[in-house]
Amino acid sequence: MGLTMPPSPDTPLAPTLPCALSIAGSDSGGGAGIQADLLSFAAQGVYGATALTCVTAQNPDGVSAVHPCPPEVVTAQIRQVLAFYPVRAAKTGMLFSEAIVQATARALADAGNLPLVVDPVMVASSGARLLQEGAIRALAGDLIPLATVVTPNLDEAEILLGRRPRATEIGRMADAAELARRLGAAVLLKGGHGEGDELVDLLVDAGGRALATRRAARVGGVDTHGSGCTLSAALAARLALGDTLADAFAAAHAYLQRGLAGAIAVGPRRQIRHLP
Repeated sequence: MGLTMPPSPDTPLAPTLPCALSIAGSDSGGGAGIQADLLSFAAQGVYGATALTCVTAQNPDGVSAVHPCPPEVVTAQIRQVLAFYPVRAAKTGMLFSEAIVQATARALADAGNLPLVVDPVMVASSGARLLQEGAIRALAGDLIPLATVVTPNLDEAEILLGRRPRATEIGRMADAAELARRLGAAVLLKGGHGEGDELVDLLVDAGGRALATRRAARVGGVDTHGSGCTLSAALAARLALGDTLADAFAAAHAYLQRGLAGAIAVGPRRQIRHLP
């Protein structure tokens, strides 16, 4: 019987998994940031690559320290990943400083028309500031013009819009449309920071036209730390799989809701379940 030799390391192989890139900070508690992004990518069947922007000391109760990576190191990470892996989508999370935002934007501009999800992480659920003041202008001027979709929560939308989005669904849809036209990108306005037991997420295209609305009942007794990272990462993963933006939104929203409904007990609280 003849032996089948393994392929040479130099033999090109057809990619078996799509790849997505997360450009974000590390959460030492594991519930948000790069850690949540990688779990979300894996749950969608997507290989996750990373470019680390910051190391944080945090848990769901708060952030006690932030150490930003040098901007040139962030750039080098992105370029190394893009040079080797067939990246089909990227997402950004915590970028922290103006220099890191600009370095990220320059590196991604070289990637062509790569689908990009920008999660404008500005303030942690605990209230800690995660984006410096000057970085907000760089986010809007340098990075968001490259975005396929921007995913602000209501607090972040208030900063970007200059006023709090309205409470009614009709008013909030109009505000999401205005923000999309201002930013020149589709907007997924997340309703988790709103009032009431029903939460509404709204998706509009770059021209402000409504694409989809998703509703969910508020889940009690679950720490939602990392829910925004989870949604945006799942959205990027679905785009990497070739979904349309509306279909990616539907799949990502459903994934987050399953994670909340099936929350796991880790330490003193229940938190989002990512994998079976």
